[in-house]
Amino acid sequence: MFPETVLFDLDGTLLDTAPDFILVLNALRQEYDLPPLPDEQIRNTVSNGARALVTLGFGVTEGDEGFEAYREKLLSAYLCQLGQASRLFPGMNDLLSVLEEKSIPWGIVTNKPSRFTIPLLETLSLSKRCKVLVCADQVTKPKPHPESLLKACDIVNAHPQNSIYVGDHRRDIEAGHSAKMTTIAALFGYISEDDKPESWQATYQANSAADIHKQIFG
Repeated sequence: MFPETVLFDLDGTLLDTAPDFILVLNALRQEYDLPPLPDEQIRNTVSNGARALVTLGFGVTEGDEGFEAYREKLLSAYLCQLGQASRLFPGMNDLLSVLEEKSIPWGIVTNKPSRFTIPLLETLSLSKRCKVLVCADQVTKPKPHPESLLKACDIVNAHPQNSIYVGDHRRDIEAGHSAKMTTIAALFGYISEDDKPESWQATYQANSAADIHKQIFG
């Protein structure tokens, strides 16, 4: 049987948004006469959000003096850069097309705020294709709590136990498990070197969009 819906995390799963963050963070570091960071180091931090990027870029943590100023500058710069270098991961457009052809609604459940997510999807011409979008600011408890996944399933009238969630972070898989969904760990995403995806206990692991296709359709 086909799933009733397939839901994706955004950054590092559906979209490769790291190029935008690489440009923005290194440009901001340049303003402070700091050398650029390696692309891969930034890429592996993207899924942990803006706060983690500020810590990576400037060595300060939340609560430290100057942290909020760095974060606001980073987010403002990112909003201006939004979608300029971001792309669907290779093979992902083909996967989405197959889902659409088979009338399987697909959607996005992300901890990224809607003020960034909505214009990003519009820039990449995905907003009309996406049947459901749930952002962190649209629920009371973001991932790893299952609320956002359950809300997405409810919107498209899908049973969670007959649905799939794909993500590149431990919290994605934890949220999927809590929602009783089949989970797929996107190993091509933004996974730090010290993380071990095999310990997430996802239902399946995928090295590419083609792998996700096989795991959905056999």
